Amino acid sequence: MAKDAKAEADGAGAAPVKSKKKLLIIIISILVLVLGLGGVGAYFLLKPAAEYDEEYADAPRERARPSKRKKADHNAAPVYVALEAFTVNLVPESGDQYLQLILSVEVEDAQVDEQLKQYMPKLRNDLTLLLSSKKASDLISSEGKTRLAAEIKEKMNDILDPAGKGKKNDWPVKEVLFTSFIIQ
Repeated sequence: MAKDAKAEADGAGAAPVKSKKKLLIIIISILVLVLGLGGVGAYFLLKPAAEYDEEYADAPRERARPSKRKKADHNAAPVYVALEAFTVNLVPESGDQYLQLILSVEVEDAQVDEQLKQYMPKLRNDLTLLLSSKKASDLISSEGKTRLAAEIKEKMNDILDPAGKGKKNDWPVKEVLFTSFIIQ
């Protein structure tokens, strides 16, 4: 009888050991699965974007920085900068005449807005000289105004991009817009 009791005790003890091993294997499997999924997720989240790879393929990874001049985003909203009014005497034709002009310029990005503020004294001087060299008869027609806008744009871009690095499509000032144009 003593042997039977001992055999029963050993049999009962073997079942819990097997279930503990199964439980341990299940826990380890779940842990390996969770860590594996976490590793794959971290890989995809920390991997650089494809456009980053294309843009900075030549640069070393730890030193990759965007260039000073960014590629133009054609879907970005335009940036307009309003300039203060210009009032100049025009070249006399039939008595004294003056031009009061308020304009806004479209620039490629907000960085050019800061550059405009930095160069504003030179810009105002050169634009005042340009405007005061005009005759009223040259500016009255819409073609004259269009030519003047092109001259102002070129003058501003010469000041903002003095080396002429940018081609006409890459100029900082994209367009000159008249918001007020009065000749008296």
